[in-house]
Amino acid sequence: MLSVPTRRHAIADDIRNKISTGGIKAGECLPSEAQLACHYAVSTATLRSALSVLQGEGLVEKIHGKGNFVRHPLRRITYVGGGCTFRTGSSAESALRVSVRTTNLQAHGQLTGLLRVSASSPLTEFLCLSHEGKSPHSLARIYVPRDLSPTGVPAESHCCKSVEAKLAELRPPLAEVRERVSARTPTPEEAATLRISSALAVLAITRVAADSRGRVVEAALLVLPGDRADAFFTTHHMTDERTSEG
Repeated sequence: MLSVPTRRHAIADDIRNKISTGGIKAGECLPSEAQLACHYAVSTATLRSALSVLQGEGLVEKIHGKGNFVRHPLRRITYVGGGCTFRTGSSAESALRVSVRTTNLQAHGQLTGLLRVSASSPLTEFLCLSHEGKSPHSLARIYVPRDLSPTGVPAESHCCKSVEAKLAELRPPLAEVRERVSARTPTPEEAATLRISSALAVLAITRVAADSRGRVVEAALLVLPGDRADAFFTTHHMTDERTSEG
């Protein structure tokens, strides 16, 4: 027995079809929610529920105070395990802009455990927010001990590699990188910063890097929207080569 689509899904299907056929183009603002509710003869609550379906799929972006906009096709983010923050398709790398905010603070809460330091130990936070055009793309908070904090980290860059290069200037060679990947819903602050639906799952990656003496030299908290993110890990196994004796 076929299920009858709910009104919210029927509306979402109609708007999705208009987007896919070019009736509503990327970057275009949808009619106001009141106008759409009137057009589909539904309540504003039902209309917003339909839009949340499209927001969760990454087709529509709601910008506070401006309205609902059709997203440009999303560029995929590939998180590569082992120390890199993230990477995107190289063909359009120049279109990605990363803004960096540097803040000196003292270790507290979760940070004391991640960096294995006592409370109030001096740290530096690098808040990296990438943008594709005008749309936020991904979020990273990187913490390092103050004595390993480089100077001259650019406030804005066209890729995260220049930021990573600056962070590696004073950092000793890495001996161990531990990463934990989990899927969860974004916090209200993350949803607002990335302009994504609060119902859209994100990949939350916690990365801790230590040197050969066991000192934690960097802890990173990464948030990648689930509608555009992949995590990629490669494991190399050592083979035991034995020569047989005749």
